[in-house]
Amino acid sequence: MSQVQIGQPVPDFELPSSDGTLVRFSQFRGRKVVLYFYPKDMTPTCTQESCDFRDANASFGEANAVVLGISPDPVQSHAKFIAKHHLPFPLLADTDHKVAKMFGVWQEKKTFGKTYMGIVRSTFLIDEQGVLAKEWRNVKVKGHVEEVLAAARP
Repeated sequence: MSQVQIGQPVPDFELPSSDGTLVRFSQFRGRKVVLYFYPKDMTPTCTQESCDFRDANASFGEANAVVLGISPDPVQSHAKFIAKHHLPFPLLADTDHKVAKMFGVWQEKKTFGKTYMGIVRSTFLIDEQGVLAKEWRNVKVKGHVEEVLAAARP
């Protein structure tokens, strides 16, 4: 499967959600979609990023955008993460990394000399027709949500 490119339609996908339902990307046609990929529930940087999206969620709604978080964690972990931090949007479990690979964010990483595969923190803005409009790769959390919100506003 080739990686999604800016200006191209995002292929439809389906992932299990933190609430136990299956979420299909195509169900959001007519709205902008903010997909943010993060490495792991309950870690400090991922918590900060998720809480920043939480705090701006109403503003994203005003911009006709829905926020979806995606990580390789299972739905049970996502449910605990949502409950603990009162996240108002679904977290999707990409346990087989299929969607992360589609967006090119499942990559080799290095920490303290150890090499492993993991999520590279990234965010994608998809327009109302399902076309990839903008991407942010290797995200630094500070100020990131404000930048995404500015891009989502008409």
